[in-house]
Amino acid sequence: MSKFRRQLRKETEQWWQEGIITADIYEQLSERYSFSEIEPDAQNQFVAILLGLGGILLGLGLITLVAANWQVWSRGFRVCLLIVLFIGINATGFYLWRRPSSQKGLQRLGHALLLTGALSLGANMALMSQMFHQSGQAYELYFFWGIGVTFMAYSLRLTSLSVLAWGLMAVSYGAWVFSSFWSANSSWLDSLMLIMPLIAGGLFVPLAYWCRSRWVFALAGAGIAIAFPLGLFPYDTTNGLLAISLLLPAACLWAYDQNVWRFTPRSINTKPKLFQAMARSLAIVVLSFTLYIFSFKAIWSSSYLLTGDLVIVSSWWFINILVISVFTGLGWLRLRHQLTHWQLWQEKAVNTVAIAFIFILSTGIVITHSLLDGIDIVATIAFNSMLFLLALALLRDSLALGTRRTFWGGMGLLVLGLLSRLFEYNTDLTLKALVLALCGIGVIVAGLWFERRLKRLPTVLGQVQP
Repeated sequence: MSKFRRQLRKETEQWWQEGIITADIYEQLSERYSFSEIEPDAQNQFVAILLGLGGILLGLGLITLVAANWQVWSRGFRVCLLIVLFIGINATGFYLWRRPSSQKGLQRLGHALLLTGALSLGANMALMSQMFHQSGQAYELYFFWGIGVTFMAYSLRLTSLSVLAWGLMAVSYGAWVFSSFWSANSSWLDSLMLIMPLIAGGLFVPLAYWCRSRWVFALAGAGIAIAFPLGLFPYDTTNGLLAISLLLPAACLWAYDQNVWRFTPRSINTKPKLFQAMARSLAIVVLSFTLYIFSFKAIWSSSYLLTGDLVIVSSWWFINILVISVFTGLGWLRLRHQLTHWQLWQEKAVNTVAIAFIFILSTGIVITHSLLDGIDIVATIAFNSMLFLLALALLRDSLALGTRRTFWGGMGLLVLGLLSRLFEYNTDLTLKALVLALCGIGVIVAGLWFERRLKRLPTVLGQVQP
């Protein structure tokens, strides 16, 4: 915002000098956008940077001092020192963060100290466990560290702490999945790791509303979609379970509604809810990834996925399917109005009916493939067809609505599908070079044409309006 105001002040001064606007108009713009406060804001930012740098150096000095005398001090003194430092950093950060809005530099410094306090929580936990000879896996430390930072995020409503907590939980889950490849885990925390999709949704979706943050909601949705199939990797599984773990989160995200427990028609026809557009964008991303994965013929012909015996996965993991299926079913019940009143021509090609058709067809193919043999080619062709149709539908919507992100998403999906099929099958190098060159030329031409059309779109819409 400050960059925009600074550029606007420069432009209006030039307009004033050239006689395009009068002095009165310049004064009105100056009062509206507070041109006089631009320089103080820049000074406050500079002061905040200096204070933040000084705080980091001070923290490093304290850490070095503690490390130098760590073995000399008694255990009781070390415990008290860690507690005092943790409380002192967070209390000071909270005090500065709560300063009036006119003191933005101190607010930023307080915010930085709160982040430092959240980071110091993990260091305190590691040092405490070391002092009292408590050993464990690395993912256990990151899990409880993430839980602690999540409670801090709920208390302060800070997006930065929410993102940090999500990152710690993601590291914990990734470390658990990696360790499960090498050894069997049987503790109660390992059972909780199997329902990490539910933990991620239960912790971070309400936190996104609490902080009013699209970033936190996007991370929560991505965490559910990633953790669900990732939990199957340490086990031998079938393509049926793999497809369910990929399709079910996408279906849940598309039908996401914060009023999922209401069934009255009045609640169905309300205006778009908070984060609903974000949830549907995530659903398209997850669905595109799923279609891309199952478009490879190796997925259907692999003996591992086709005939591999399903090792009994802990029943905790199937709780994910049960709970997410309930929310998905309730969400799609609220979409029944759109399904029953479907028309041939829709404003958007990627709509509820099209997405429902993809889900039903994909599920039917997976079930049929598990019951019958010899339909590998049919399944491969079907998923490739859905992949390219989804890419073309995204391109159509981008041209109709003038959305740049949708255009490049559809173009990227289309090019990725073409190149994958090109390198998957044994084709001549000359043909590969020709297709690569044509794809490159096509992307450049299509991008330039779309940008040109995007600039003309507001003018065209203005002519259409009465």
